Amino acid sequence: MTEGAPVLVEARGAVRVVTLNRPDALNAADETLHAALARVWPELDADPQARAIVLTGAGSAFSAGGDLALLDRMTRDAELRAATMAEAADIVRGMTAVRIPIVAAVNGPAVGLGCSLAALSDLVVVEEHAYFADPHVALGLVAADGGALTWPLLTSLLRAKEFILLGDRLPAGEALRLGLANRVVPTGSAVTVALSLADRLAALPPQAVIETKAVLNAALHRSLASSLSAALDRETESFDEPAFQANLASMLARAAGRASRR
Repeated sequence: MTEGAPVLVEARGAVRVVTLNRPDALNAADETLHAALARVWPELDADPQARAIVLTGAGSAFSAGGDLALLDRMTRDAELRAATMAEAADIVRGMTAVRIPIVAAVNGPAVGLGCSLAALSDLVVVEEHAYFADPHVALGLVAADGGALTWPLLTSLLRAKEFILLGDRLPAGEALRLGLANRVVPTGSAVTVALSLADRLAALPPQAVIETKAVLNAALHRSLASSLSAALDRETESFDEPAFQANLASMLARAAGRASRR
């Protein structure tokens, strides 16, 4: 584990703890964090000693989604946009291809990409104060790299449409009720509970866990095979839309105003 790296990986016996590590930015994904997320899953899959993974965020958030500065650069830099969207595909495919279970410890807000990371995990532990939100559509982007593909498999299609199209916050208790979380736990305890679940998974016969996860994910793999590439192509086109660019400019202005008042 390298302190200061955008994604930290810590070995705790047979469990690997993966921590998004931009706490001052609420773990929003800039270029370095996004690229590291794309790389980490095949590395974990190749670790012969790993039996389970815990995914969490440093500080007070799980992840605030995409870094606004990165999104702004993607509107003007076609190569950066293409590379970032290719990484998005790698993250989705990498998380679903990892042979061992991923337990998400949602220790705070999970927005956009953060929402997708939780949805792509195998078990989800969420703290009672946390929430999910996918604001892609409200911002002007096609929702392509997570929730739109996974939520219809986890809850009803109608409820998935409601929260993805409108972008409303989904509190922890409602996420549990809808089937988007396995446990709601007190504030500050998500990692502890997730580690307990991961230890239980790591103690099970590995071949049985690995092959059963593959069976359970079969429908998800079919969904990704038929939809992911086309969905990401549509999201890529969104960056040229005036509505997205106007919304992003407004968000950047508000962020600059908050920074100037500090």
